[in-house]
Amino acid sequence: MIWTLGLLPVGLMLLGFPVFLVLLAAVTSTLVLFMQVPLTVLHQTMFGSLDAVALLAIPFFIYAGELMGSSSVAGRMVDAVRASVTRMPGNLGVTTVGTATIFGAVCGSSAASVATIGRTMLPALTRTGHRPEFSAGLITAVGAIDVIIPPSIPMIIYGTAASESVARLYAAGVLPGLLIAGLLILYVMWAARRDGIRSETVFSWRELGVKVRRAAWALGAPFIILGGIYGGVFSPTESAAVACVYAIAITRFIYRDLSWAQVLHCASRTAFFTAQILIIVACASVFSWLLTVNQVPANLVAWIQAMEVPVWGLLLAINLLLLVVGCFIDPLSAILLLSPLLVPLVTAVGVDPVHFGIIVMVNLAIGLFTPPFGINIFVAQSALGLDLKTIYKGLAPFMVVYLVALGLITYVPQISLVSMRLFMN
Repeated sequence: MIWTLGLLPVGLMLLGFPVFLVLLAAVTSTLVLFMQVPLTVLHQTMFGSLDAVALLAIPFFIYAGELMGSSSVAGRMVDAVRASVTRMPGNLGVTTVGTATIFGAVCGSSAASVATIGRTMLPALTRTGHRPEFSAGLITAVGAIDVIIPPSIPMIIYGTAASESVARLYAAGVLPGLLIAGLLILYVMWAARRDGIRSETVFSWRELGVKVRRAAWALGAPFIILGGIYGGVFSPTESAAVACVYAIAITRFIYRDLSWAQVLHCASRTAFFTAQILIIVACASVFSWLLTVNQVPANLVAWIQAMEVPVWGLLLAINLLLLVVGCFIDPLSAILLLSPLLVPLVTAVGVDPVHFGIIVMVNLAIGLFTPPFGINIFVAQSALGLDLKTIYKGLAPFMVVYLVALGLITYVPQISLVSMRLFMN
């Protein structure tokens, strides 16, 4: 069975097969060759895995992100944030970080953030004298915050895979996301002083008021979505539907950026992306079921406990594993593949599964801009026309910033848990 569950998936993945086909081939071959189980269990488990209310939030948040990314919402956010930080060194870099954080609190899609905010900020960063590699690295890396800041789509997948509350995960992600944004801002300010970058504009309360009023509807989206969840008005899934309605209202009727044809085009793109995600969810769920039936997670827990590995050592090993996996596999697939193995393992040694969920998110966020297969790298290259060599050169310092944040979040669980308790009480 090790051949079909271990070596076959690795071989197919190295040959470039799609992840869902890799998982489906591994499960099918195992059922046929080694298990006396009717093959009907295959499609029953696949369809059953999609019968989860939390998964309904995925197409809604993707649709809200598509609508806002296709309109002037991102530009209005950029203008409002930039007007508020004009006195800060490296204010354009700070604006990039701040806007990505706010945009992430609307749609939860890292790739959408890189493409949407990058189109607005890259010309401005280049024009003001920032190094090309710095601009490329910043735009490529900053979108990863959106995996950690709620409402994050990978958090929905982790909550489903780990049987954990999505609302608790969202609450736990607030402070870690802000911590990473703060560390990035500190680095951006230091780099601006190093390179002698000066602000082109002077702070003006009048200008700030104009820009904030112009972006008020766009800036209100995170407060409505997150405020509704933690105010007990609606659930995370219902908040995704509210986000859709809100996005249609402001892009079609208030800002009037989109026609009905464009609104429908965003819906068709959402259906395409949702299908890509859910087919992976279905196939990975069957793979996870097969591992569980064959006692793989239980045996792994027993083996680790017999070795008496300290908690800090186990978390370090898991971080290294996730960092490597994140370089080659997209976050959703990695979560679905590894959660059935790792969650029982860390729970057995006393690690809170919500805290562990945030650790997983940060690791896989780093994987989004880590060579060779970081998704954000390819988005920056194709959507923004950036050179791969320039992107690779600029990513190193941002990887260091994220790794520092990962260390703090891993070994200071209060960063995640205090946030959760604050918002859930």
